[in-house]
Order: sequence, then C-alpha cells, then structure tokens
Amino acid sequence: MIIAIDGPAASGKGTLARRLATQLRFAYLDTGKLYRAVGMAVIKGGADPHDAQAALAAARALDPATLGDRLLSTDTAGKAASVVGAIPEVRAALLDLQRDFATHPPQGAPGAVLDGRDIGTVVCPDAEVKIFVTASVEVRAHRRLQELRSGGHDVKEDDVLRDMRERDARDSGRAVAPMAIAADAVVLDTSRMTAEQALTAALDILAHKSQKT
Repeated sequence: MIIAIDGPAASGKGTLARRLATQLRFAYLDTGKLYRAVGMAVIKGGADPHDAQAALAAARALDPATLGDRLLSTDTAGKAASVVGAIPEVRAALLDLQRDFATHPPQGAPGAVLDGRDIGTVVCPDAEVKIFVTASVEVRAHRRLQELRSGGHDVKEDDVLRDMRERDARDSGRAVAPMAIAADAVVLDTSRMTAEQALTAALDILAHKSQKT
C-alpha cells in the first residue's frame, strides 16, 4: 500500500506521516528532505539555488545518507528547497528515486508513506490513500515561529508569516508539479488539531477507504 500525504509547509503533514508510518510499520520518506538536501548542497558548493545547472548536478549526485544532516531542518534549507523544487529538471531527477521507494519499500515493509507537495498528483497518482493536510496560514506561521525559536533563532512573527505566504505562492504557482489537492484526496485541516487527533483522523480515513474496497 502507498499512502500519499501532501500539504503546505508547517501544516503538520510531516508529523502525521511519520506517526502513521510508525503505527502501520510502513517505510517513510520525507520527500521535502530530498529537495532540502539538494538546496543545501548547492549553497555549500557556493552556488545560488536559482542556478538550474548547479541544482541539477546536486540532484543527480544526491547521497541519501545526507538526509540526516541537521542543517536540513533550518529555514535556509526550507527556502532553498522551495527554489530548487521549482526547477523541472531537478524534479525529474528525483522522481524515479521517490517512485522506487514507494513501490519497493526498504527492509521489506508492507507499504510506504510519502509526504510532500505533489505525491498524490505526480509522484504516486495511483496511491491507494491520499490525504491533503492543511491549516490556516496564520496557524502554520505560528507553528514555524515556535519551531525556529526553540532552535535558538531570533525571528519575528511577521517575517515568518510573509515567508510562509511567499513559499505557498511559489509552491502552488510553479509550472511543473505545483502543489495541488488530488481529485481523490481527503482534505484534513489540522488548524485546531493536536498531533494525536490528526493521527486518529488519518487512521479513520484509512479505515473508511478499506471498507470501500
């Protein structure tokens, strides 16, 4: 089984996807980390994330072992990911890697959970379960603000909110694989949910899907 979890930044999709994979004993892939790794590789190489050639070279040379780098959780990595993710050649280079993970989960797992922005629409359009996780931009900005401050970053809420809106516009407006809700996805608004409530709601969605099939 393939479960596609999509949604904008700080919607709670990553937390939900990880917990869902643990609950089901499925393999888990945070596809956003792939783009964060590419973006950071470009920056570390002294190039600009907007440089398509540098970004493509980084995508082709991506070592999955680098996905544990703590720098990938920084805001710099997030912004770079949004930029390189809008480059068609980069998305094409990472597409096979994501699809292979979904169809051949590592360590013999019975299924895979992938989270990102185009899993249900582009990467795994035939996924048995698709959930689009969302929340109001104000709630998402507040979540990101708390995350950044807990990491020791001195940031203002207005700046985080502005960056969040700009990133949403970039992710939704890119020419290739824009962030969108798949026609057969279930929308899950986590604005007023705890992580535990979101997990319960997702398990209910899976149970409902299973009954229908």
